[in-house]
Amino acid sequence: MIRSLHQKGLHLLGILLTVAGSASSVYAQMPNDAIYMGKKTACLAVSYTHSSWDQYWENSLKRENLNIGTHTTQSVMPMLAVGITKDFNAIVALPYVWTQASTGNLRWQKGVQDASLWLKYRFLNKSGFSLHAIGGASIPASDYIPDFLPMSIGIQCKTATARLLASYRHKSGIYLTASGSYIFRSKITIDRDSYQADGKLYNTNKVSVPNAYDASARLGYLKKAIQAEAFLEYGACDGGDNIRRNDMPFPTNNMKATVVGVYAKFQPKNIGVNARASHVIEGQNMGQSTAFSLGVLYQFRYAKEAKN
Repeated sequence: MIRSLHQKGLHLLGILLTVAGSASSVYAQMPNDAIYMGKKTACLAVSYTHSSWDQYWENSLKRENLNIGTHTTQSVMPMLAVGITKDFNAIVALPYVWTQASTGNLRWQKGVQDASLWLKYRFLNKSGFSLHAIGGASIPASDYIPDFLPMSIGIQCKTATARLLASYRHKSGIYLTASGSYIFRSKITIDRDSYQADGKLYNTNKVSVPNAYDASARLGYLKKAIQAEAFLEYGACDGGDNIRRNDMPFPTNNMKATVVGVYAKFQPKNIGVNARASHVIEGQNMGQSTAFSLGVLYQFRYAKEAKN
């Protein structure tokens, strides 16, 4: 009965949108890649994502729930990426999310989820090898319900993410990137006076949501107007409990997922399109989701270069 990993706010999969690079190198850019937009260049992108599952892991037991049938999460996310310098970029995003189930009587949820800001800095770049320090933060942008899983659109916690990314790109266009992150998450407030977690009863409406971490590896090709890659991602909570037998999930659950997928982008000029597909191959306390994403992006200069 649990939602997909991106829905719960880990943010390694939460941002499925890509944005363009500079006019001379019109590439995609995300908070988990080594691609930068040029100075005084910006890109606005909008993506649609569809994620669904009909089986989930209750702890490590894989099962289905006929009271839910197929659970679907959809989202539309606008994202803006800004090139401050050639080695320092900022990215902001704000998704609108809605959930539904094919059977049962659980009330579907919808609304604006969490606003996020990412800062990306390339501090080493030599002979095709680069290192990047990436920081992110998010805050709930609406008063959605956090503890009505799996129908909730998020879990209402504030987050701060620290990420280190290493990349090597060959002159042929083939590249390899690897990254790791740690996500700090705040307590949340729920609309009840007590709750059960980790086999205990807590007489409070304040819930400690476990922190999380992630790691990923990407192998791809990037040259001129074309980008294509395959990726492997792993995300997990740093602690937490398990879904109790035949019970609903809760924000304290230790959710884990191993995801494989592919990504492609085509952008011959300022306007481009991209697509992403992913599948959870192994998990714990979450649904075995398959997700597809389509996006449109538009790159532009937001300021003119000063003349000498």
